[in-house]
Amino acid sequence: DCLLKHMDISVSETEKRTTSALNIRDCYTVYLIETRITDNGWELVEHGLGQIWRRYSEFEQLRHYLCNTYPWAVIPPLPEKKHNFPVHSLPTDTFNPDFVDRRRAALENFLHRIAEHPVISKDSMFLMFLQQEDGWRNSISDIGYVKMAEDKLKLLNAVVRTKETDPDFEDLRKYSQNVKATLTNILRIRARATLKMYNIYKLNSGYGKVFSEWSAIEKEMGDGLQRAGHFFDSIAAWSDTFLEDEEQIIDQLKEYLYYATSIEDICSKRDMLQLELEKLNDRLTAKREEKERILQGKIGVISRLFGTVVTDDMKTSKLLQIDQKIDNTQSKITEDKEALVVFKEKAIADVENFQKKKVGDLKDTLESYIQLQIKMARKGVQTWSNIKDCINSIPT
Repeated sequence: DCLLKHMDISVSETEKRTTSALNIRDCYTVYLIETRITDNGWELVEHGLGQIWRRYSEFEQLRHYLCNTYPWAVIPPLPEKKHNFPVHSLPTDTFNPDFVDRRRAALENFLHRIAEHPVISKDSMFLMFLQQEDGWRNSISDIGYVKMAEDKLKLLNAVVRTKETDPDFEDLRKYSQNVKATLTNILRIRARATLKMYNIYKLNSGYGKVFSEWSAIEKEMGDGLQRAGHFFDSIAAWSDTFLEDEEQIIDQLKEYLYYATSIEDICSKRDMLQLELEKLNDRLTAKREEKERILQGKIGVISRLFGTVVTDDMKTSKLLQIDQKIDNTQSKITEDKEALVVFKEKAIADVENFQKKKVGDLKDTLESYIQLQIKMARKGVQTWSNIKDCINSIPT
């Protein structure tokens, strides 16, 4: 069971807003989240209908919170904040209407991905994000998960290789890195190929003006040349539409490029747990060695320097303290080992569910891309056939 079975969620509109602080004008885009309950009997939801405006930065805060609360989960990625793998010479402004609308659709998909997760979709902070404007902002600030996320990210970047690795997670890490490299190459090739095709379409559309001017100076050929010029003009119009449609499909491919990073993050979080466990083991070893030295009657450097006399009572007290620390550390090691086992079970299960969905999604994306290329090829053949008919209609 998940939230998406009980609630319709859409990001229906966008709006550009400005704020003025310290005489600096700041422009940003907000997105309207609309929710509608389809099952009134579901207890977790408070309101039947809802409308809330959210900034992109608030979506980032939500994702940071989810990453820290559910470290074992493949958290859906957010759409790109800036245009990555752009088709050069085309608009890359983040306020470009086409880019903003694609991001709107991607943010809606992001919410759907979370809402269809059997565990995360029931999170109280996620439900609050969808339904409470001020209440959510106050709660996320009080919890402080944004700062925690930033701190953990710094730790992840600073983590040294652990002494013991898990083969399953190492395989998963290599897989995600290979997927990232593959999709990156695909997106780069696509950007270059699309640019060349787009330039060809634009150059061909330039024939329109030339043929129209030519028709004005030719009597017998004039009508055929003018009609051919109109078909050349049409190339520019449908080439722009083609590019917009292709960008929407490519956004779906980019989503799985960023999903690869989410999977890598899970592996890094497992390393963090392993590193903490190894630190505890080192601490336990050090305490046992300290206990052994005391039992052998060896005193510390500071005691020798100051000539401190270690009595039997002091020795007994010290041993009791060390035994207590050893017991506490052993208990913590047991807890951390159990936590590591649970983390692996949950992570592997979530990755398996992700992989099943990934296959269907990528298949649909590739099919859509191929169908679009076929459609454009047919459109080109039809246009050139029409131009050929125009030329053939010229009397000889």
